[in-house]
Amino acid sequence: MDERLVELETRVAFQDNTLEELNEVIISQQDQIDLLNREVKLLKEQMLGLHGSRDDYKTEDPPPPHY
Repeated sequence: MDERLVELETRVAFQDNTLEELNEVIISQQDQIDLLNREVKLLKEQMLGLHGSRDDYKTEDPPPPHY
């Protein structure tokens, strides 16, 4: 009976450790997701800015033919 109790306590300790490691990975991944979301938002704003400035420089030349 004593051996079984020790085995169960050991398993619980390993599971606690694994859960803590997984939690740290999830926190790290969420930080990366947040950073990527900010970068995508910045890129969208830059693209909208480029789109607006492109309209200011329109020329009367026809576009080149596509082959």
